[in-house]
Amino acid sequence: VVTRDDVEESLKATWQYVRDEEQLLQGMSQIEETDQRTSEKQSERDYWLEYINVGSKIEAEEIMNLEKDIEEVKDDLRRNTEHYSNTLQAVEEEHTRLIEEHMKLSKEQTPENAVRYLDRNTCKEVQENEWLKEEVKIYQKEVSDLKASIQLLEEENIGLVAKLIDARLQNLIV
Repeated sequence: VVTRDDVEESLKATWQYVRDEEQLLQGMSQIEETDQRTSEKQSERDYWLEYINVGSKIEAEEIMNLEKDIEEVKDDLRRNTEHYSNTLQAVEEEHTRLIEEHMKLSKEQTPENAVRYLDRNTCKEVQENEWLKEEVKIYQKEVSDLKASIQLLEEENIGLVAKLIDARLQNLIV
């Protein structure tokens, strides 16, 4: 039996997970934009490198600056990728943990909820069943004690019969 609170809690957790996923997707689009900027800067760099080869020294400094920009953009891309990967992993772990906690809680509450909704006759049957289980344990202990006593008596009887047979054999021999 699942309560309304359990359903609401599950829906909240699912909604939070979807919202986190949307934020991660936005982050991924930023990574794609950064990647696009990187390729634009790379094409600019290629153009200016060709221009340097032609012989322009003034633009050589601009090319160096653009190369620095490209490296910075690559670093930003790497850091953003690591950040969003770590964030995604943390969100997935949290989501998994929440699901496991919810399942554990549901498993713990299920017997309690089931007992709460039982009618009086069923409750009485459950109590009688528990009482009968206790009685069965008592009788099983008594049975095992009686079996042990019987075995001892049988061993004693066998010993007495063996002595009796030996005595009769002795009488026959005499």
